[in-house]
Amino acid sequence: MSYNTAILKQKAIDAIEKNKLIFVEDICAYIGINKGTFYNHFPVEFDDFNELTDMLEKNKIQLKTAIRKKWFDSDRDTGLMALYKLCSTPEEHKKLQQNYTDHTSAGTQLQLIDPFTQIRKNHGINEQTETGD
Repeated sequence: MSYNTAILKQKAIDAIEKNKLIFVEDICAYIGINKGTFYNHFPVEFDDFNELTDMLEKNKIQLKTAIRKKWFDSDRDTGLMALYKLCSTPEEHKKLQQNYTDHTSAGTQLQLIDPFTQIRKNHGINEQTETGD
């Protein structure tokens, strides 16, 4: 089926504004297209895509702000704990997490090693050597 990009864009804008959408998948569902069609008409590197995703991002920010305000105004422990975790320092966050796992090697700098370096060296392959593909 052939779609007019301008019409799709207007339908997307209307759906985002009316339904406070926050995901590209939501746009696709509301305007009746699949994600492939969406990305064919709105490639990532073009202004139309940026305009639509900016609208989604604004809705996300409004939603997150509303949730945080609701948590702040609430006296429920779970909401307050979630808000505290969002606002906490890394040290406080560690103490709040019951199953916190340090994935940073306790602050020690990790030396990343290319696993294929030794293989290339063993076979006399220079990293700058071009392949004959």
